[in-house]
Order: sequence, then structure tokens, then C-alpha cells
Amino acid sequence: MYEQKTKETENSVIEFIEQVDNPKKREDAYRLLDIFTETSGFPAKMWGPSIIGFGSYHYRYASGHEGDAPYVGFSPRKAKISLYFAPGDEHREELLASFGKYTAGKGCVYINKVADIDEVVLKQLIRQSIDFLQRTYPVQE
Repeated sequence: MYEQKTKETENSVIEFIEQVDNPKKREDAYRLLDIFTETSGFPAKMWGPSIIGFGSYHYRYASGHEGDAPYVGFSPRKAKISLYFAPGDEHREELLASFGKYTAGKGCVYINKVADIDEVVLKQLIRQSIDFLQRTYPVQE
């Protein structure tokens, strides 16, 4: 049976950010912490050793694979800052068109620094991602 690697932990978000070597990246991590917390309405939690996530949902794919993941999150990695939004939301591209300097992977958007992006668009991406995931994976009672 598949064991999910990235799980919510009780580790301290502040302690994690304080361990970021680069002072500018640490400053950006605190700015992102404020933006994500305020916009999502969820408290920050550590997911695995290096992802700061907000809220959570339970997913189940047609293949039978299931697990839990944060609605949105970020990670101040050495090379770039990874931003995590909803996988599969085709409307994300529309917002990214006016986001600023970034590169994108399948589920991540990578930025060098917060100054490179439009914070208003970031807030829209956060809200859109949460709305999409709440519609796609409604809470089962």
C-alpha cells in the first residue's frame, strides 16, 4: 500500500522559516506567510519537512490512490521559492499571465523573490485554488 510522504506535522512554521539561510529569502517567507494566512483564512502548518501549507482536503483518484494535501502552500527552497496551488485547475493559466516573473511545473509555480510577482494576483491564485479544491473534493460527512 502506498504511504503518503508529505503529511501534516506538528513542527513549528516559525522555526522552519528561521532556519532559512538567505536573509532575503527568509524575509520573503515571512511575507508569504502573512499573505497566505490572511488570504486563505487557515493557519499555517508544516507538511513534511519543508512545505508550509494552509487548510487541507482529502482526495481520491479514480485509480484508488487517496490522501490528504494542503489547499495551498509554499516552500522557501535554496534555488527558488515553490508555490503550491490546485493541480488540475485550468483557470490558473489566466491569472499567471499577469503574475510576474515565474516558471511553472505540473503542480508548482516557482519564483525567485516576492518582489518579482504581483501580490494581488497571488491572492487571487490562493482564493481560486481553494475554491477549486473545495468544489472538486467536498468535505464528506
